[in-house]
Amino acid sequence: MNIKKEDRELQQRITQLRDYKVVKSNDLIQRSRFQLSLQEQKIILFMISKIKPNDEELLFQDFSVMEFCKVCGMDIDSGKNYNNVKTAIQRLANKSVWLKEENGTETLIRWINKAWINKKSGLIKIRLDADLSPYLLQLQERFTQYELLYTLAMKSQYSIRLYELLKSYEWQHKKIFDINELKQMLSAEKYTRFPDFKRKVLDIALRELNDLSDINVFCEIIKEGRRFAKIEFSIVSKEEVDERLQTWARIDEIISPAQTSLFDKIEIAETTV
Repeated sequence: MNIKKEDRELQQRITQLRDYKVVKSNDLIQRSRFQLSLQEQKIILFMISKIKPNDEELLFQDFSVMEFCKVCGMDIDSGKNYNNVKTAIQRLANKSVWLKEENGTETLIRWINKAWINKKSGLIKIRLDADLSPYLLQLQERFTQYELLYTLAMKSQYSIRLYELLKSYEWQHKKIFDINELKQMLSAEKYTRFPDFKRKVLDIALRELNDLSDINVFCEIIKEGRRFAKIEFSIVSKEEVDERLQTWARIDEIISPAQTSLFDKIEIAETTV
């Protein structure tokens, strides 16, 4: 398949952005409670992935609506993209995250400090709140990192949140959560009946994690008497090359169905070596 030079350069840029790493302190992942939609989470993760390792403060991030949509595999021909992204940013500006400290104190932190968006150029200029700095900048210990790519094809807001949580405990290989605690962490308290929580949150999230991320996750439901009390997760890294290639192919099929195949992606990568 022949790709014009401009298209190849653009696709190379998109591929590079998708491979950027999201780096967060474990406290921000494990001790936080927040409720963000799927698109809101992807905007925040996209911005975090653009933070450079040597950044000493949270800077304004510049990107275009088209760039964001291409990275996330959204339909760039849709006239709704501009309004959807603008609305998501406005909602983010009105939302915050509760962070619980070891002494039990909870701190409320905003996600966004300020944002600009230009409809004519489609450019966005946005800055995360400075209070997030200790949890995002120059982290030396107790942090988790993963490639942005592994969240882009997920279609459930719970999948991204559960992925981050389990990724932060990957080194332990196992993690047990109280079910009510997990519901709070996923902002899924509305599913009061466990069968509903399992069907609408857990089953979907586990399927997306196993199909679309760099870890395989298995779970065991623990009962106390007749009550569903806890969930034990087993977390296994996808280390086999073939398994990772299959995962990348599934992601690619979802986020780049009409743009480039996995083989084009490999070809583009090879031309940059």
